[in-house]
Amino acid sequence: MTATGVNDASGETNASAARASAKSRFESTKQRFFNHLLMGMKAPTIIRAIEDDLAAGNACVIQVVSTGESLLKRRLETMDPEDELVEGALTPRDYVLGYLEQAFPIHAQKLVEIDGNMVAEPLRDETGALVVSREALALRDAAMMELMTLAPIPSALDQILWAFGDEAVAEVTGRSIRPLKAEDGHLFIEKRAASSNSSETQAFMDGEKDILIFSDAGGTGRSYHAAQTAKNQKRRRHYLLEPGWRADAAIQGLGRTHRSAQVSAPFFRVCTSDVHGEKRFTSTIAKRLDQLGALTKGQRETGSQGMFREEDNLESPIARAALRGYFADLAAGRAEAMSYESFTDWTALRLIDKDGVLLEELPPIQRFLNRVLALPIHMQNALFTEFMRRIADQSERARAAGTLDLGVETLRGEKIEQVSTEDLWTCPKSGAVTRIIGLEVTDPVHVLDAEEAMSRNPDKLPMVNRASGRAALLSARPMQMYDEDIVTLMRKAVRPNGSSYLEETRFESSAWEDIGRPEFARLWDAEAVSLPKTTTTKLYLLTGLLLPIWKDIPTTNERIYRVTPDGATAMIGRTLSEEGAAALRARFLVSNPQTPQEMLTAALGTTAPVDLGRGLTLTRRRVAGEMRLELSGADRGMIEGLKALGCFTEIIAFQLRVFLPHGQGIDTVSILARIVGQRAARAAEQAA
Repeated sequence: MTATGVNDASGETNASAARASAKSRFESTKQRFFNHLLMGMKAPTIIRAIEDDLAAGNACVIQVVSTGESLLKRRLETMDPEDELVEGALTPRDYVLGYLEQAFPIHAQKLVEIDGNMVAEPLRDETGALVVSREALALRDAAMMELMTLAPIPSALDQILWAFGDEAVAEVTGRSIRPLKAEDGHLFIEKRAASSNSSETQAFMDGEKDILIFSDAGGTGRSYHAAQTAKNQKRRRHYLLEPGWRADAAIQGLGRTHRSAQVSAPFFRVCTSDVHGEKRFTSTIAKRLDQLGALTKGQRETGSQGMFREEDNLESPIARAALRGYFADLAAGRAEAMSYESFTDWTALRLIDKDGVLLEELPPIQRFLNRVLALPIHMQNALFTEFMRRIADQSERARAAGTLDLGVETLRGEKIEQVSTEDLWTCPKSGAVTRIIGLEVTDPVHVLDAEEAMSRNPDKLPMVNRASGRAALLSARPMQMYDEDIVTLMRKAVRPNGSSYLEETRFESSAWEDIGRPEFARLWDAEAVSLPKTTTTKLYLLTGLLLPIWKDIPTTNERIYRVTPDGATAMIGRTLSEEGAAALRARFLVSNPQTPQEMLTAALGTTAPVDLGRGLTLTRRRVAGEMRLELSGADRGMIEGLKALGCFTEIIAFQLRVFLPHGQGIDTVSILARIVGQRAARAAEQAA
């Protein structure tokens, strides 16, 4: 673009429309190329897996989207009748060659100002012909020459067909012609009749062929399952080789081998490579499968069939927040995968302005994924490893806070006991009852030893807290975490009994110090041995009629569980913490809280302010990712008195805010009682 005049010598654009058009064509070509290339690279491994499945007595079904027919037809149109068809003519590089021949910008541009905007127009000579930039033409020719020297990688569909032969593989696709390989290795073209798909399907179901490949053309209206009426009743091994971009088509394809009246259920395999840039494709289908599951039954795993995790959706709000934090760390030089200069050089993505300040409008996640896809494999794997670790951390924090939207989950545990049942509210019109069910979930504790913990967390440093004498693995560098638009520098701490997050300011003022591996292992293993073998968690499930009181339910945890307690019937409901359950009881049983305990319970159960009198209110807030109780309405003369009673102050965003201490080991009710008691005493004095 610089050679043709779209960009100036510094790389800045002179015509944004022309640059956007050229980049759009390039990015779309790049996605198609890498999608087909990665599929072709996976084919040898899949062929070996199919051979193992056939030897074990299974039947294999491979699901694809692309067949490469259009590529084959274009290649045949450009060939002379005497030319021999070779594998090199049927590789994904044809996409790039076609782009270089037809869409690569080689024509010089001139800048024209229209309505105050600079617009690029093709430059023409005196005869009206387009002027070709010699520099751009040389760049294109060099790229084509380099591309032609690369080893051919045929499509996965053709590789599987050639490996086993058309006499063993049933093809149910929309192809009218296909390349087959003769015994001497030469390629020839076979025309396929319109009735080929029906006969191929029947051959597979009759057991004449044990391998079937189908595309979208064969993904609807046909059955490939181990039916009771079919001769071929071998268990199906269903390979999802290419999920495509349409979630409904992917689900339709999965349903071809999993149907009613089957002898055995299929075994699904999602085929991915260790090239992390491939997540660009799997992420989109994971997102759409999640949406499809939410639309069908409100249950995320319904859509994705349990094959994808929430971390696989790289276009979720959690992933976007993690990417923003990763961009900030890249710009600040805190990323380990590469420096900011290398990142901008390889991806052409700018994250900071001329003054070194992080941009307000950062590149969207789709653009980030597209650019990373073209990096050398070791670079994109390093970037994705860090990025995926951040998504996992954000998801873990959201799951712990109860804000991770997973739809309807199944509560699992080694032992689930129903310990209490209480009626909360009865609808005056229908008589339906809302109940709070108390549950105790017992699970075994799996504690890693020191060596395994260090091997699983190579990015963390072994440290010891000299004040408590306990060991932990802490992040070597802080990372930016976004929580409800609040930016916080955090370090992750891994301990024998779980993981937590530590603000950078608290870490700097704490007693954590580096420690040698032998001493770390001794402290870690000693604590691990002393931990209990099981853990029991108490939670409350709000069941029955929920919709009329949905807005009154505390929002600290919004997870929906399906649970079957031991010796009881199955139930479904929304989870509550112990504090949330107490707050909900107080809300229905006490309309106007009077005692300090009722005030605290009401404040913990809602974000609405609780009136303490004399202009003071108590409100639950989230500050720097933590839940706090804030006292509002205090004037200058009251602040010192509140601090003397046990409150503390903090300056946040240039504002002095007063907080009520709350947490384990803190008698919040007593502090609140002193505040309320002081209020009542002063009110009595004023009345006298």
